[in-house]
This record gives sequence, C-alpha cells and structure tokens, in this order.
Amino acid sequence: MVKSVLVMLAEGFEEIEAITPIDLLRRSGANVTVASVGDELDVVGSHDLVVRADVLIADCTDNYDCVLCPGGGLGSKNLAASFDVLQACIKTAQHGVVAAICAAPAVVLGKTGLLTNHRVTGYPGSEKECEGLVLENEKVITDGYLITAQAAGSAMEFALAIIARLFDERTAKKIAEQVVF
Repeated sequence: MVKSVLVMLAEGFEEIEAITPIDLLRRSGANVTVASVGDELDVVGSHDLVVRADVLIADCTDNYDCVLCPGGGLGSKNLAASFDVLQACIKTAQHGVVAAICAAPAVVLGKTGLLTNHRVTGYPGSEKECEGLVLENEKVITDGYLITAQAAGSAMEFALAIIARLFDERTAKKIAEQVVF
C-alpha cells in the first residue's frame, strides 16, 4: 500500500531537515506532498535555498499517513503560526505518524498537546519554547505516533525512522544501503 506523507515548509525552514526526508521517503515509494505554508509555492529556507512546493497548505484536505515538520528557528515559528499546520498534526496523530525535527517538536508540536506523555528529542535549548518540556539527548526518538529528532545532523536517521514506521525495517535498511549510510 502506498503511504502518503505531507511535508510542510515555511519560510526559514532548515533545508537538510526537509530535503533529506523528502528524498528518502520518495525513494521508499511514499507519495510525498510538499506544502507551502505561505501564499507562494516557492519557499526560502534558512540558508537561502528555494524549494518549490507542490501545493499550498490551505489546499491540503487529504488524510495523510504522516505529516512532517522540518525545523529551523524561523521555519518552526512560521509553522507554529499556521492553523492549517497545527490542525494537520492533530488530525494525523489520530491515525498516523507525526514527525518533527530540530526546533519543531517544541515550537510547533508544543502548541498542540501532542507531546504529553511521550519521550521527545529536539534541538538543545528549544525546550524553553514549551513550558514543562524535557528533551532527551538522543538523535531520534520514536514513541507511539511521534517521531522526533535533534537537528540537521540527524536528518538521515530521522528519515529512516519514518520509513521504518510507515513501511518496515527491511525497507528502511534497503534505502540506507542505497545511499551507503
């Protein structure tokens, strides 16, 4: 069965944290939709890389097997300011996987209540953005419907954890071998 993934991009997103999962998820056979949180399809990352989204977030009405929030300080704040993003995360948590990396676990998911009673990691210091949040010092944590990761340096492991959860460990291993990880 083809798995569907919504990757939500806002101005200031951390490029590695978005592009690496998009690439590896597409290699795995997932149907990946990249959505812009702004009014334009072109989204500028934190290091001035421009990514052209497939759709605007306001036009995303489907149910997805996974939603993914890349980090980046400004990108996470811009994601958190979008009702559509928060709604997509809450809706997907009911039946699928919610994945966030870097500042996004604290800044975005911290606004949704989805972190309660879950082990979480993220960018060190970002927990200050979410009262009472304690981040664990691990690169990637999968806990129930939630997959969180620390930063750009854990983007490969993050993407492979999502693939393992959506498909299986065998598929994740196959993709890791393809990219010689």
